[in-house]
Amino acid sequence: MSNPSLLILPGDGIGPEVMAEVRKVIDWYGAKRDLAFDVSEDLVGGAAYDAHGTPLHDDTMAKAQEVDAVLLGAVGGPKYDVLDFSVKPERGLLRLRKEMDLYANLRPAQCFDALADFSSLKKDVVAGLDIMIVRELTSGIYFGEPRGIIEEGNERVGINTQRYTESEIDRVARSAFELAMKRDKKLCSMEKANVMESGVLWREVVTEVGKDYPEVELSHMYADAGAMQLCRWPKQFDVIVTDNLFGDLLSDAAAMLTGSLGMLPSASLGAPMANGRPKALYEPVHGSAPDIAGQGKANPIACILSFAMALRYSFDLGDEATRLEQAVEKVLADGARTADLLGEEGVDPVSTSQMGDAIVAALDASL
Repeated sequence: MSNPSLLILPGDGIGPEVMAEVRKVIDWYGAKRDLAFDVSEDLVGGAAYDAHGTPLHDDTMAKAQEVDAVLLGAVGGPKYDVLDFSVKPERGLLRLRKEMDLYANLRPAQCFDALADFSSLKKDVVAGLDIMIVRELTSGIYFGEPRGIIEEGNERVGINTQRYTESEIDRVARSAFELAMKRDKKLCSMEKANVMESGVLWREVVTEVGKDYPEVELSHMYADAGAMQLCRWPKQFDVIVTDNLFGDLLSDAAAMLTGSLGMLPSASLGAPMANGRPKALYEPVHGSAPDIAGQGKANPIACILSFAMALRYSFDLGDEATRLEQAVEKVLADGARTADLLGEEGVDPVSTSQMGDAIVAALDASL
């Protein structure tokens, strides 16, 4: 039986630096847990444009369709701002999402106890927070037609169309219900059914899907009220499912409840492949941070935790994912901090590489 396959796309800026620490973790699993992965590496974003004149070469896209999972670092940087929109680094990431049909974006917001003081909310509000937002990723207002800027009378009009089919809502809802079944069996669906017909349809379809998951407690909330409740008492939620636009806003708001964008992973999942595994892309939420690239200051934890999500959702290795997450938690509890996590005077930051080494050492200690 062949090893599970993983395509690594480090990308731009700090992407290669944080991905180098993930490679240490992957190597550890091969050496210490007999979990070998067939790893290949390629270019995406600005790095791909520099080499090929396109942010994602067709050959790379073909590889992404064939492997069990894709792990991406980050794309973009100021040197590419002058490029035409069609070849900007971000178009490589968007092409991956679209052509792999990655319709369910999983964005966890987890607050490690050691970092509870970093949140802008009170410690008792966020300590122990562990929620998951499932955002529909390939439809909605970002893709609906008609769209554009037109002339109407004596002025210009900007048009974007919120559009969802029943099947698009159904499949992302089922992803959320399946996730809820593996967690606390509680799901909150958020939309604007009070003012948007697409919201009415969303609520009707999610409710219908819920009949197939009688063990899951389903609730509905208007998305603006959901944003307010995330700031008031986020621990009332476990899994949230919502559309593309609201998911974009709510997941960013939830991310900052934890205190640092450098800590947050994500997964984008699609339909099952022939082997039963979903097509999948894993990436940290943070950007390419060109201002610190090459300085050893980047926090690799979000990228490492993205690999933990791959262990759980692509390779059915939930226990090993938990092992890795607990190793990260131990390192933080022991006081290791990259520059983005410094809040105490007199604490020296560890480098990107030192943080990766500390996590590998914690994995050793877990055996």
